[in-house]
Amino acid sequence: MDHFPSAWTALLSAVAEVPDEEFERPSGCRGWLVRDLVCHLVIDAQDVLITLVTPADAEPTADDVTYWRLVGPPTGEDPLDALIPRLAAAYGEPELLKFHLDDVGSAAGRAARLADPAGRVGTRGEVLTARDYLSAYVLEATLHHLDLVAHLPSAAGPPAATLAAARMSLERIAGAPFPASFSDGDALLIGTGRRAPDAAEEAALGGLAARVPFILG
Repeated sequence: MDHFPSAWTALLSAVAEVPDEEFERPSGCRGWLVRDLVCHLVIDAQDVLITLVTPADAEPTADDVTYWRLVGPPTGEDPLDALIPRLAAAYGEPELLKFHLDDVGSAAGRAARLADPAGRVGTRGEVLTARDYLSAYVLEATLHHLDLVAHLPSAAGPPAATLAAARMSLERIAGAPFPASFSDGDALLIGTGRRAPDAAEEAALGGLAARVPFILG
């Protein structure tokens, strides 16, 4: 939870700095343009807001690691995957997408700062503490920040501290560390299938190579 404010703020700031013409460039999410990714981030921000105002009385059923489910590669058949590009295109002007993300994203950031870390919230049929939920979202925000800048070399990437925290989360999901020779960014990109390892990296992965990628849903 301690890393959520910096991860989230850095992501919102990076989107705000993307020139309008760059919204038509590919993102690191296969099949999505930058505009599609930003539209998805609006939905992420809504999810954060909704979850933080959905209190739960039951005992937690998940934490920041078990919140994530390992799923198969996207097939394009998920209705939400198909909806995102159409919804993004409907905005027309990148400025409108930027405004909407800043509006709802800033509200999500304020809600996170006001949340009781020990308070329990409900989402996706699970109960988590707010601390665990927001800690899980550090991984989400950091991965999508990497997606945002994948083909935008001049854009600012995620902060070093949130890259390290996200890597640690992914290693806990994997149940094993990634090679120390991997940068935090490369561990996240390779570990989630956003980039294929080269021969040297695959050798360094050892037994973990057969289990990569970990596709999170």
